[in-house]
Amino acid sequence: MLTVDFERLGLRPGDLVLDMGCGAGRHAFECLRRGARTVALDYSHPELVDVAGTFGAMVDAGEVPGDPHGGPVRGDALRLPFPDATFDRIIVSEVLEHIPDDRGAISELVRVLRPGGTMAATVPAWFPEKICWKLSDAYHAPIAEGGHVRIYRKRELTARLESAGLAVTGSHRAHSLHSPYWWLKCAVGPTNDEHRLVRSYRRFLEWDIIEAPRTTRWADRLLNPALGKSIVLYTELPPSGSRAEGDSAPREETSAA
Repeated sequence: MLTVDFERLGLRPGDLVLDMGCGAGRHAFECLRRGARTVALDYSHPELVDVAGTFGAMVDAGEVPGDPHGGPVRGDALRLPFPDATFDRIIVSEVLEHIPDDRGAISELVRVLRPGGTMAATVPAWFPEKICWKLSDAYHAPIAEGGHVRIYRKRELTARLESAGLAVTGSHRAHSLHSPYWWLKCAVGPTNDEHRLVRSYRRFLEWDIIEAPRTTRWADRLLNPALGKSIVLYTELPPSGSRAEGDSAPREETSAA
C-alpha cells in the first residue's frame, strides 16, 4: 500500500532516494522497482533486518532494474548520517507525527536534500486522526513507545515545511477506506487485533490492496477529500535556496491517484 504518488514526487531511474523512517519499507521497495538508488533509514534495527532481507530477495528475483545501489541504514532523524545536499528525492511517510522535535527533523531533511530536489511528506490527516484520539488514549500514547505526539492541520505542516525553505507544490489525501478500520480498532482497543469486526475489516482491506477492484478504487478517490487517513504534501527545495514571494502557496488539493 503506497501513500506517495511517485509521478508527483518526480522520481526517475538513477535518482538517489532517502526513505526516512522507512518502517517495513513499502516506499523504499517501490523506489527500487523504479530503478532508483535507495537508502531506507530507520531507528529500529529489527525493521531494518527485514528490509535488508526483502531488498536482497528483490534483487535475486530480478525485480530491480539495472545495477542496484543503496540499502538499509540505521540512524536518528535529528542527526542524519549523510553529507549536505546528498539526495535527489526524499520520502518521509507517517513519521513526523511521532517526533517531538519535528522542526529539527525537517531541518535535517532539508539539509540532505539537494537544491532542486523534491520531498514528499505524509502525516495522518486531522479529522480522521482526531476521531482516533477521542476514541482511544492508547492509540497515541505513550510517547516512549512511538505514540503520536501531535495532530497536524494541513496549514500547520505547510508552514513548517515552508519555514525550513521548501516550496509546497501540491497535496492530496489517501486511504479513505482505512479510516473506518482505525476508528474500529480504537473503539475496541488498538491492540485487539483478534476482535471479530477488526479481523473482518482487515481481510477486506487486504483483499482490496491485492485485487484493486474498480469499485473500491472509485470509492476511495471519491471519499479521500473528506475521509482520507493520510495527507501528502509535495515539496521542492528551490535551486537558488530561496523562492519568490507568492510562490509558496500550494496548489488546490486533489484526490489521491
